[in-house]
Amino acid sequence: MILLSAMCIVPFILLIMSSITKENILLKYGYSFWPREISFDAYKTLLVDSGSIVRGYIISALVTVVGTVANLTLTTLFAYPLSRKELPGKAFFSFVIFFTMFNGGLVPSYMMWTGIFHIKNTIWALIVPNLLMGAFYVIMMRTYFTTNIPDAVIEAARIDGAGEWRILAKIVLPMSTPIIATLALLVGLGYWNDWLNGLYYINNDKLYSIQVLLNKMLLDVQYLMSGASGGALTQSITLPATGIKMAVAVMGALPILVVYPFFQKYFVKGIVIGAV
Repeated sequence: MILLSAMCIVPFILLIMSSITKENILLKYGYSFWPREISFDAYKTLLVDSGSIVRGYIISALVTVVGTVANLTLTTLFAYPLSRKELPGKAFFSFVIFFTMFNGGLVPSYMMWTGIFHIKNTIWALIVPNLLMGAFYVIMMRTYFTTNIPDAVIEAARIDGAGEWRILAKIVLPMSTPIIATLALLVGLGYWNDWLNGLYYINNDKLYSIQVLLNKMLLDVQYLMSGASGGALTQSITLPATGIKMAVAVMGALPILVVYPFFQKYFVKGIVIGAV
């Protein structure tokens, strides 16, 4: 366990140390766990346009919160009926959700979202495609409901006059905190780390999430360093290209590192119970 933990922690420590190491030191001596010369040039370069960084964080936070809530709502409303033995047409509805695991491909998806639903350059482009609902999460939640919500409890509620909505809200959901927290973390990670939707569907820099923005900054730096914009310009400036790559990774992961400890106990319990 110590070895496995080290394999997870050590690379991240190296990442942080490299992001605050002076560029010429990195190029000369390579990566090290303690900088020979500390420099925050990489972060200064990224924060030149601090307004865009702040806006990117706000958009990412908004997309993550709205997308996670919507995903959990839809997943719950699909998984709970599938967990009940008495659901008419249960096999058909199960097939419908499981069939979506076979994706139609990028080009048909792009044509559908832009040509039919017209979500290009809207906030919905960051929320809906590929992330709003997933069959795997429905399976996890259905399995939890089936194995951890006793039928006797639901039957007792029905005898007392509770309808399906009240049973779901007052009994099933309060007993399902571990799986809800687990899926919230998995879905939230998916939304926070996503940059493909922004790459495919967003051309307006006012709608860039933090991941899309950081990726764009990284590509811009690589473009300048390649000399494609002219030798005079590249000779007149020195960009910490290697350090910026590390700083981008740190800035993208930092919020998740802050949030994760609060979900960890539910995450472990929910994964184990859902698997069983």
